[in-house]
Amino acid sequence: MSAKIIDGKALSIQVKQNLKAEVEKLKEQGVKPCLAVILAGADPASQVYVKNKIRSAEETGIISLSFYFDNDVTEEEIITTIKKLNDDKTVHGILVQLPLPKGLDETRVLKEISDEKDVDGFSAYSVGQLLLGREGFVSCTPLGVLELIKSTGETISGKDAVIIGRSNIVGKPLLALLLRENATVTICHSKTQNLAEKASRADILIAAIGKANFVGADMVKEGAIVIDVGINRVDGKLVGDVDFEAVKEKAKLITPVPGGVGPMTIAMLLNNTVISAKNSLK
Repeated sequence: MSAKIIDGKALSIQVKQNLKAEVEKLKEQGVKPCLAVILAGADPASQVYVKNKIRSAEETGIISLSFYFDNDVTEEEIITTIKKLNDDKTVHGILVQLPLPKGLDETRVLKEISDEKDVDGFSAYSVGQLLLGREGFVSCTPLGVLELIKSTGETISGKDAVIIGRSNIVGKPLLALLLRENATVTICHSKTQNLAEKASRADILIAAIGKANFVGADMVKEGAIVIDVGINRVDGKLVGDVDFEAVKEKAKLITPVPGGVGPMTIAMLLNNTVISAKNSLK
């Protein structure tokens, strides 16, 4: 029997509807949630991502500000903009779309974002808070993955979870999130030995490596939850890191690409922005 699809698009719509109600309440209290997005360079994928984020923000009632720079922008120019946004009390979230143009130091740029406005959850402070189990902003994709798993009603506590990929943006934050939910977590990567064997033991398997159709049915435990974070273009078609057609016959629950993790990433960005706006009332 084929796996049940975890519909990230439908869940994201539900999340945004809830956020829209919260935004209206905040406006009644004199706070208008605002997200500022900085895009440097002409990367086509980044332009699409930013467009989708801005559209979703406006649909939810969140004000969006856009700052566009050419490929020859300097770090100082971007940092100057960030500092102005840090000082602007009407702005609650600041997002710098990655990757930045070649030659720019992403770490230097991102660390200039105020901790209170780091709605992407990429700063050292935000990551540190997550690892210590303290309150703070969590990276949007890992948070979206967790919400997708929770939406199924399946228990996370006590389960064996395997994450394929150790990136700072997905793999490492997911490790901390799943540990917080009392899962037993293993991270696999390019140097992992017997990766397929380790993956096939997972009750929850998350693929986030950027290799099209890397995860086959032989790497999946019967009845597992499979979350596909990958986005790859093959012959003009978007596919994930999971061989969807093969794995869906073995998994219990699975996310599609597109329509799985992607929409929830944007929903969690908006959620973090609303949380920041709420915090501004304190």
